[in-house]
Amino acid sequence: MTLDSFLALSAFALVSSITPGPNNLMLMASGANFGFRRTVPHMLGIGLGFGLMVVLVGLGLVRIFDAFPVTHLILTVVGVAYLLWLAWKIAHAAAPDAARAGARPFTFLQAVLFQWVNPKAWQMALTAITLYAPDRSVVAILWVGLVFALINLPSVSTWTVMGQQMGRILSSPKRLRLFNWSMAALLVASLVPVVLAPV
Repeated sequence: MTLDSFLALSAFALVSSITPGPNNLMLMASGANFGFRRTVPHMLGIGLGFGLMVVLVGLGLVRIFDAFPVTHLILTVVGVAYLLWLAWKIAHAAAPDAARAGARPFTFLQAVLFQWVNPKAWQMALTAITLYAPDRSVVAILWVGLVFALINLPSVSTWTVMGQQMGRILSSPKRLRLFNWSMAALLVASLVPVVLAPV
């Protein structure tokens, strides 16, 4: 990989990782509701899970989409349905303290697995492999996965910190409830480009 390609890949990874999407909106809500420390496994699961996803997509899963385009549609429908359910969960996370005493942030494994039903993650992975590992060589694919994993971690940390800072403002149940409903609405809105994208 040339220096120019590396810089272009890094810029793409930064822009696509730090812009709003399901992962970042969920991290912001988690930071506000649970704080930074309790959200660390979620952040690590996203960063490392997405890097792994890019590698596995590049090593063979992309060929399934090439051979059977309907699989992309099926994955999109499943991902959108799951994200709508998560939006509902986020919206109702601000129930009275007694009702949400058992609430927990995403675990590392849940965050890793979430990448596989996240439509934005699939679009990012497929685009990254197509643009920056067009020959599908193992070395190029590993580079793409590594760059995304390294750049993704500070990006997701930024969203968690923003949520944590907002959590200090959201001390009243009413404000926290409004914040969670707003995050849920933004999560649903982030699906609009996925739903409207041509198949």
